[in-house]
Amino acid sequence: MASLPPLTWLRAFEAAARHLSFTQAAAELNLTQSAVSQHVRSLEAALGLGLFVRKTRALQLTEAGSNYLPIVQDAFEILGSGTRALTGGDRGRRLMVTCNLAFSTFWLAPRLGGLLAAHPWLSLNLSTPIWDPLHGEGVPEVEIRFGRAALMPGTAKRLAVERVYPVCAPEAGPDMRRWETAPLFDTVGVTTNWEAWLSSQGLSLPRDRSVTLASTYVVAMTAALTGGGLAITHDSLARDLLADGRLERPYAHSVELPEGYFLLAAPKHEETPAARTFVDWIGEEFARAG
Repeated sequence: MASLPPLTWLRAFEAAARHLSFTQAAAELNLTQSAVSQHVRSLEAALGLGLFVRKTRALQLTEAGSNYLPIVQDAFEILGSGTRALTGGDRGRRLMVTCNLAFSTFWLAPRLGGLLAAHPWLSLNLSTPIWDPLHGEGVPEVEIRFGRAALMPGTAKRLAVERVYPVCAPEAGPDMRRWETAPLFDTVGVTTNWEAWLSSQGLSLPRDRSVTLASTYVVAMTAALTGGGLAITHDSLARDLLADGRLERPYAHSVELPEGYFLLAAPKHEETPAARTFVDWIGEEFARAG
């Protein structure tokens, strides 16, 4: 990097070479004519090459200048396109949303088509860690965080109170529908697990019964969806799959989940149009679901 000339020198050269005029380059770059001329002279000194033939009322590129110009222009184009790809263009239209993998997979993704059909101008960037991101890693414009209310910032808005229950595939046989005999799947880090669901009914797992644990509900619920056994889950993740018949509840009993999904967003006066649209939309979706 030490061998690269400063970008201000390169920008002055590119504009002067395109216009063949220091004066027009200065007007484009909002600099004085002497500043552009000095930047170009500094670049020439650093390269050890003359880039322009200076005439009384005009500039002419030297052979070295003609060869260097497309290289500089290509470099600026790469920087520009890369920056546009990273930022998504107009900040008012783009939005970064962070939420854990299970919520993204089972709740958000099935609804994205409807969101974008209603608001085709939105440009979303979805970040989906397995669990919620570590605090302090950088604040997205909108975050949906899973956890207990006591651990949430005061501005967090709870989206729903969740109920927990087992689910299985509709085609599962009798032995795959009973917790006493079916393989059991659960997710680590959640307080309301198989033991909690059973103990709320005065039941407990026998010593010889084991539970397969995963770091995300995606694994546990996929095992249930494919007929592998019973998985403990909760409303937001299971509602659509139950409604369209891909999952069933073999037991009516449920318990309340102490954790929940919380919406974190910028204050109203700092919202972009994209953030405001997404926040309003997700609130309406949860209100519709009751």
